[in-house]
Amino acid sequence: MALPQDGKSEQHHPADLDQGRMRVLDGKPVNLDGFSVANPALGLAAMHSPYDPAPSLVVRDGVVIELDGKPAAEFDVIDEFVARHGIDLVAAAEAMALDDAVLARMAVDINVPRSEVVRLIGGTTPAKLARVVAMLTPVEMQMAMAKMRARRTPSNQAHVTNQLDDPLLIAADAASAVAYGFREVETTVPVLGDAPSNAVALLIGSQVGVPGALAQCSIEEALELRLGLRGLTSYAETISIYGTEQVFVDGDDTPFSKAILTSAYASRGLKMRVTSGGGAEVLMGAAEKCSILYLESRCVSLARALGSQGVQNGGIDGVGVVASVPEGMKELLAENLMVMLRDLESCAGNDNLISESDIRRSAHTLPVLLAGADFVFSGFGSIPRYDNAFALSNFNSDDMDDFLVLQRDWGADGGLRTVSAEHLARVRRRAATAVQAVYRDLGLADYDDARVDEVVVANGSRDLPAGHPKMVAEAAAAIEARQLTVFDVVAALHRTGFEAEAEAIMRLTAERLRGDQLQTSAIFDENFQVLSKLTDPNDYAGPGTGYALSEARRAEIDGIRQARTAAELTADQDQHRGHITLTPVENARQGSDPREVCIGLSPALGRSVWLTLCGLTVGEVLRQIEAGLEEEGCVARLVRVRSTIDVGLIGLTAAKLSGSGIGIGLQGKGTALIHRRDLAPLANLELFSVAPLLDADMYRQLGKNAARHAKGMAPVPIFTGGTDESISARYHARAVALVALERAACEPGEPPVTIDAARA
Repeated sequence: MALPQDGKSEQHHPADLDQGRMRVLDGKPVNLDGFSVANPALGLAAMHSPYDPAPSLVVRDGVVIELDGKPAAEFDVIDEFVARHGIDLVAAAEAMALDDAVLARMAVDINVPRSEVVRLIGGTTPAKLARVVAMLTPVEMQMAMAKMRARRTPSNQAHVTNQLDDPLLIAADAASAVAYGFREVETTVPVLGDAPSNAVALLIGSQVGVPGALAQCSIEEALELRLGLRGLTSYAETISIYGTEQVFVDGDDTPFSKAILTSAYASRGLKMRVTSGGGAEVLMGAAEKCSILYLESRCVSLARALGSQGVQNGGIDGVGVVASVPEGMKELLAENLMVMLRDLESCAGNDNLISESDIRRSAHTLPVLLAGADFVFSGFGSIPRYDNAFALSNFNSDDMDDFLVLQRDWGADGGLRTVSAEHLARVRRRAATAVQAVYRDLGLADYDDARVDEVVVANGSRDLPAGHPKMVAEAAAAIEARQLTVFDVVAALHRTGFEAEAEAIMRLTAERLRGDQLQTSAIFDENFQVLSKLTDPNDYAGPGTGYALSEARRAEIDGIRQARTAAELTADQDQHRGHITLTPVENARQGSDPREVCIGLSPALGRSVWLTLCGLTVGEVLRQIEAGLEEEGCVARLVRVRSTIDVGLIGLTAAKLSGSGIGIGLQGKGTALIHRRDLAPLANLELFSVAPLLDADMYRQLGKNAARHAKGMAPVPIFTGGTDESISARYHARAVALVALERAACEPGEPPVTIDAARA
């Protein structure tokens, strides 16, 4: 019966709709996500909306009198600020006259210098920039990002929070984060009043083991600024800006107040970037029917006008909104690219869980990792999901191994490295003990040694006793009441024997006087050298240029804790050496007994390979096969096939020598088959190809089936059964190491020999 286009037949039984496969699909994590049809009236349109303004710019006597179709008399507060401060009027006429496609191609073209693209984009309006970026495919966006990010060396940022606001745990987790390679660490609070305590704990922990990481406490802006001015934090990020005037009004802000805040941070040597992120306006019901991309283009243009160092975007708190509509993932990537095109530091989001589907959240992150960004995450949840007071990050501490493997898989630098359990334990203890000592010295709180011990081994706050919430609140209140500064912390560290941490914090504070960390995209490396747009400019201009992994960094990325050398992959073989002795007797001859079945052994079986992939010794496998043959009235003869490691040829050789014409081929790793002398080498009667899934009974049944073939019967094949585990991925490296042992034992041209077996 022909099916209509919707895939349904003209007639169906109601029960047919309750298919098992659909039930399985309905239970997949992706169906926990929310999805919406595109709806421009609600702002639920990712890349385009019919309500987006057409690009335009009219300048008279050096003053913008029309911006994106709106005359100056109708400017809202964002238009006003961008028109005054956000457009390079020297480049504007040239840039606005260029066709959108021309500008888009220039962003991608490796033959057009980054500086030229930056110059022209500086003269574009928000609508023009959105139109240009919307023309690019996701692959082209990645190509543009590789060229347009400001800093050559990628980096990463971590969230460090916990539900108890426990200062010892914050410090230990911060030390863990910098050990992994994060160069910025960010905390916040479940309880606002705890912020000063969290800031002090984060400051101390972030300088343990590896100095120079920048730290911030993300809270209400006035308190965050005060903590920064007293030196308890070293950067700020959560200065939120929005793409519509109404959302600014709802937040009791204006671009002008944000500009004042930006200047205040810069005046005291504090690095600062703003936070926007598509979807915020939709969530707050004031998207003005515009596309998410256009509104975010307004934010990025505004960030440039404010004098901000960079932008944290890529969805952020609105990421779920963006991901719910068609082309949402593409829009999130486009947000990051717009920041780079505006010549700002790109802190590429990924800090909010985009999906319950591991596939979708990895798909969201991978393009940024491959293209590179100033910060691949802002931030990576370096703590468990439940402890992330910002909300679940797209990757959290239980995803650390996955991310490290992704770096290794692609040879891509995501800023992180593998850390041994021993090193983590050392830095966690050092950090927790340092905070314990400082809090005691300053009279803030008295945490006992048992609490330190608990923090060192804890995965998160759920592994800790409840503790004393009042201690945190009282410590934070004391820090504020006494107006403690970074110098009080440094002095306490010196008095209590933590000189290295005191010196690192003092160095970090002194660097604020230099101001080099105020350069675009600035971070400190682990030697306190500033890496920024000026000192480490992105010079990508096509293959063979730009950032490349050094040999040391490549080794660091490759050295994941799960990687094993060939010796390590085969180390368990020697533990079983000698459990069976296989002695050559003579060159193998043709058998005559019709009940004889030859078992062809691979070159290394019982010589350098003693344990199969399923965990059975080769002696036990042979015992089971022989027992199966015997139970069916057949006899076994062992023959070592020395000239090949191919299990098909081993089995065929055994079959040609066998009196019955039936042979069994067996490799040391456990792969086995039944062959017949008149078949082609690649044909066989039965094959056990997935060695890790086999067990003793299956090998016994294989022996029985071989005997039944020898007797002229037609036995039922043995099925190993399916599995939803990644058998191939788990065992292939080990299989390769075992095959290498087989290859080393192979003797090309040598005839097969009959073997006598003696078990220990």
